[in-house]
Amino acid sequence: MPLTDLQLMAHLFRRAGFGATRDELEKAVAKGYEATVEDLLHPEAVPPVEEDVLQRYYLDAKESFQLDGAQTSWVYRLINTQRPLEEKMALFWHGLFATGFNKCDDPRVITQQVGMLRRHGLGNFRELLVELSRDPAMIFWLDNCESTGVAPNENYGRELLELFSMGIGNYLEDDVKAAARAFTGWTLAPTLPRQPYGRFDWHFEYRPELHDDSEKTFLGETGRWNGEDIVNIIVKQPASARFIARHLYNFFVADEPQVPAWSIEPPRDPQAVETLATAFRESHYDMRAVLRALFLSDFFRSEGAYFAKVKSPVEHVIGTMRLVKDFTFPKLGLREIALECRYMGQDLLNPPSVEGWHTGKEWIDTGCLVERINFAAQQVKDVTKPGVRLIIDRLRAASPLSPEAFADLCVDLVGPLTMSQETRDALLHYARLGGELRFGSADEERASAQRVSELLQLIVASREFQLN
Repeated sequence: MPLTDLQLMAHLFRRAGFGATRDELEKAVAKGYEATVEDLLHPEAVPPVEEDVLQRYYLDAKESFQLDGAQTSWVYRLINTQRPLEEKMALFWHGLFATGFNKCDDPRVITQQVGMLRRHGLGNFRELLVELSRDPAMIFWLDNCESTGVAPNENYGRELLELFSMGIGNYLEDDVKAAARAFTGWTLAPTLPRQPYGRFDWHFEYRPELHDDSEKTFLGETGRWNGEDIVNIIVKQPASARFIARHLYNFFVADEPQVPAWSIEPPRDPQAVETLATAFRESHYDMRAVLRALFLSDFFRSEGAYFAKVKSPVEHVIGTMRLVKDFTFPKLGLREIALECRYMGQDLLNPPSVEGWHTGKEWIDTGCLVERINFAAQQVKDVTKPGVRLIIDRLRAASPLSPEAFADLCVDLVGPLTMSQETRDALLHYARLGGELRFGSADEERASAQRVSELLQLIVASREFQLN
C-alpha cells in the first residue's frame, strides 16, 4: 500500500532532518513533495541559527574549553536549525570522516571541522576530500603532521582509501604507500601554547621541503603526484561511487550491515546503490545532485523504506526535542540535553575510533534502551511544553473522542507512526480505562491533559518510536 502524502512528508523530514511537527508537515504537504525536496537541498535560502544568543547564556559554547560546551553548541543548532539537511549532512560526514576529541584534546578544532563539513557537505565530493585533507583536526587525528618525504606516515593515506572513499578490497598496499608519500608536507602551522591566554586555532600549512615530489604510481596512474592529484584519481574510481552510494543508502534509506562486512556482504538493494552511484558519476561528484536522486527515487519513497532504520541517539534526542518544541531559546538544562546523546551511545565530536559509530540495531542495548525511553517519556509528560500543547489543542478541536479515536489520533500526531497490532492493543487498553476524551470544564481540561501526557509516554516507550 503506497504511503499517504502526509506519511511520505513525515518520512522525508525524519530522514533529511530530525522530524517535524504536524503544522510543519501540513504546510509542506500543501507546497508539494518535490518543491519541499528542493527547499531542503538549498539551505542557503534560509537564515542560519543565531549562535551569538547561545554564547551569551553558555559562555563555553563559544570557547569550548571542554567537550560538553562544544556538544551543547551543536545540539542547540540541531534543535533550532531551519536548515535540517545541512545539519544532517554534517552529521553524516562526521560519522564517515570520524575525528574525535579523545585524541585531539581540543573541542574547538573538532567543531571547526564540523563547520567545514557543514559548508561543503552538500557540495562537490572532490572538493570536500581536499578540504578534509587540509583540515587541522584530521591532520592531527591521523598523524599527517608527522609525515615527511624522508619518513611518510601511512595513517591518513590508508584511512582515506579504506574508510573515507573506496572501501577495503579496492586498492593495494602500494597504493596506500603512494598516497602517504603524496600527502607529505600537508601539515599544521606552528601553534602558540595555550597558556596563559587559552586555546589558539590550528591552521593548515603546506611545507614543500617536507613533500616527496618524486614519481609515484597510484591506482594505476603514474606521475609526481601531490595530495590533490590523489583525490582527483580517487573520485574517478567506480569503487568510490559505489562506496559513497552505499553509505548514503545506509544513512538515509535503510540500515545496512556494518562497514567492515561490506567486502563480503552485498548491499541490501544493489539497484538502489547503483542508481546513486550513477548520479554521483554523472553529476561529477555533486552531492546535492545525488541527494536529489535519492529523495525523488522510488526506493526512498517506498513502503519498504518506511521506518526501516533504527534512530541514532542524535536523531532520537533531537527529534524528540523538535517534537515538544523545547529549548528554542537557551536556558538551563540545555547541557543536560546534549549529554543525553552520550548516555545513549553517540558522544558527539568524539566517535569511538576512526571507524566511527556502528549503526542500526547496534544502537540498541538494554542500558541504552532504558535511557532512550526514559528521556523521551520525560519530555512528552510535561503538558506545558509547546509541542505537547499543540497536540492537546488538536485533540481538543476533535473532541469528544472515543478511546479508539483518542489513541489513533495521538499515534498519528506523534508520527504518523505505524504500530503493530500488539502495540496498538496496549495503547487501546490504556485509552479505554478513562473512557471518552472530553475537554470542557477546568477539571476536565486537567484530567484530559494528564491522560494525553500518559498516552504520549506510552507511545514514545514503544518499539516503533525507536525506528526512523
